[in-house]
Amino acid sequence: MDSKKKYEGLSSAERSEIEILLNRKCSLREIAKVLGRSPNTISQEIKVNSVDGHYVARKAKAKSRLARRSRRYQWQKVEQHKELRDFIIKRLAPPHDWSPRSISGYLRTQQTVLPYVSTTQIYAWLYSSRGQLYCQYLCSHRYRPKKQTKKTQRVMIPDRVSVTERPRVVENRRQVGNWEYDSIVSSKRSQSTFALAVVQERATRLVRAGLVQSLRPTPYADTITCLVGGTLVRTMTTDNGIENKQHRLITAAIGATVYFTDPYSSWQKGGVENANKMIRRYFPKGTDFSKVSQSQINQAVNRINNKPRQCLGYKSALQCAVEKGLLLKGVSY
Repeated sequence: MDSKKKYEGLSSAERSEIEILLNRKCSLREIAKVLGRSPNTISQEIKVNSVDGHYVARKAKAKSRLARRSRRYQWQKVEQHKELRDFIIKRLAPPHDWSPRSISGYLRTQQTVLPYVSTTQIYAWLYSSRGQLYCQYLCSHRYRPKKQTKKTQRVMIPDRVSVTERPRVVENRRQVGNWEYDSIVSSKRSQSTFALAVVQERATRLVRAGLVQSLRPTPYADTITCLVGGTLVRTMTTDNGIENKQHRLITAAIGATVYFTDPYSSWQKGGVENANKMIRRYFPKGTDFSKVSQSQINQAVNRINNKPRQCLGYKSALQCAVEKGLLLKGVSY
């Protein structure tokens, strides 16, 4: 059985088409046929959203938007009209015991000086902070006030320092000793906890990588510390993964502050992201790192560090690292 198609409001293009066809003296049925809409929809649109008897697409869109916005706050009409508010409260309470639907229907059909308000908006007023007191008169007792429980603040990464506080000199990649780090995980199908920790120095693009048995914060922090050992380290930059929770261990070991990128902003550590991409050439997605040895990792990283790079003036990352004093001459990895 086909389900009913949900109604969608008229788009800007459809309103423009209505304006054009009206200027051509087309009938409502002709316009409806062209747009694939009901004639009632076209008639209601022209009736409600015309301005001074003329339908202009731009003005119709603005009028429709304003009407939607006012409908959202229509319940405030109850607060703005004291007589209406008093009438609703009186009819909800004993001995009348009227429902919001009965009150709305009465206001719509009977001769009264009070303004009309819909059933939905009466409920909205009752559920607001202004009308909660009178929810006790509802037959269904649908409203249940939310329990005000004090939530404990959850800190995923304690003492997190944002990348926006990192020294600006790091940005231009001229200063040596500013590292980025990240991880590459095993295939989900393998259910392996083994992963790869990757670091890259921003100025020289020197890459190092090491296997970790799991991404638990402490062993991961120890691996990152070992990977940058024997080099100049001024800053470290990483993302907000839970494996970085023990970043203070890294700071304590090497004396450098760890900075964290903004959420969903991997471009703020684009160097190591590019390093991951190069490593994936040798260990593509789906690799189970429990079946890969550290010597295989070293071999792949050595190839990356010894190839000429355009961004380095066609020098290798290892050559730049030696020239700029990042590590001792003769160290190949």
